[in-house]
Amino acid sequence: LLQPRDYINSLQLLTALGLVVVGLFVAAILGGAPAVDGAARPALELVAPAVQWKPEGAPMIFPFIFVTIACGAISGFHCLVSSGTSSKQLKCETDAQFVGYGSMLTEGFLATLVILACCAGLGLGVEQEGVTLLGDEAWASRYASWGAAKGLGAKVGAFVDGSANFLKALGISAGVATALMGVLVASFAGTTLDTACRLQRYVVQELAGTFRRGGEGAVPAAILSNKHGATIFAVVLAGAMAALPVGDAAWTWATAGKGGLILWPLFGATNQLLAGLAFLVISFWLWRRRLPVFFVALPMVFMLIVPAWALAIQLEGFFGSAPGAEPNWLLVSIALATLALEAWMVIEAVLLWPRARGVIEVALPPLAGSSQSGKIVSPADEGGRSC
Repeated sequence: LLQPRDYINSLQLLTALGLVVVGLFVAAILGGAPAVDGAARPALELVAPAVQWKPEGAPMIFPFIFVTIACGAISGFHCLVSSGTSSKQLKCETDAQFVGYGSMLTEGFLATLVILACCAGLGLGVEQEGVTLLGDEAWASRYASWGAAKGLGAKVGAFVDGSANFLKALGISAGVATALMGVLVASFAGTTLDTACRLQRYVVQELAGTFRRGGEGAVPAAILSNKHGATIFAVVLAGAMAALPVGDAAWTWATAGKGGLILWPLFGATNQLLAGLAFLVISFWLWRRRLPVFFVALPMVFMLIVPAWALAIQLEGFFGSAPGAEPNWLLVSIALATLALEAWMVIEAVLLWPRARGVIEVALPPLAGSSQSGKIVSPADEGGRSC
């Protein structure tokens, strides 16, 4: 929560989640809101099948379940956030355990609410072509096939409708309930966008600092190693990408603003690969200090292999293997670059591992001129202290 707006958003999130929980209990006890005045209240029950063996168009459950559920127990983006922002907001280091575990338990709680909204809340009623569908029919209208549920909009829409049904059980009108859930989703997106922009600024500053230490590109590197220059670069780059239309659509005001969906197919696998690389860094930190490392190294191996496996399978689709599909060379190039960088880091780690035992890292010297209040600092030194 780095900005006042983030603090306000946190209150909105907690309030909305509290309403969803209360609505869930009311719907479980009394039923959902009646579809028409005077009708019986529909019972809340799980309408999603326990197992759907052959969903139309769906990929293999293994390894894709581990990149479809791309947050929760482990997430690369969370690793960036915790090291880039959360660590700087701790009053003292001993608070890290409570904040870290508490945050992930809270996210697990949110994930449970999302599952209930999509698997049970939808059954309380979904409007489709002027007709209110209930029960299994309501769920099938959103999840009849893999294609029907494909895409970010379809997934978010299912959660909004299902959770809005919980609020409607409290007597809240359909329009207000949907708007409240829309605010919940937008608040999550807003805080994520703010944090992602800050993290991108850190990355740009670190890369520019590397070039400055090597004596290359002094003028642009000096600008980008400054927090204002790096932030402007990050915002302009993200804005330019967001302005692009999806696919081969012509640029119009109607198609602009959806450029983020171009890279969306890569999110799950790259996010989890980043988590595996974060485990790799943690493993080396422990290994250098002669501390137990097996409890991190074992999940590291899993998180390096399975997401890479899923991304390699996705590459077949990016090459246009489906009938009538065109190759998406942007996704192909990014996926290949990601796999190559991962392989590079793993090979370097294997070569360095035997020699790293007991060898403590040496901090890089600060960049000349990057001073603040007379003290030389780096982006990693902004804020935070230990007790």
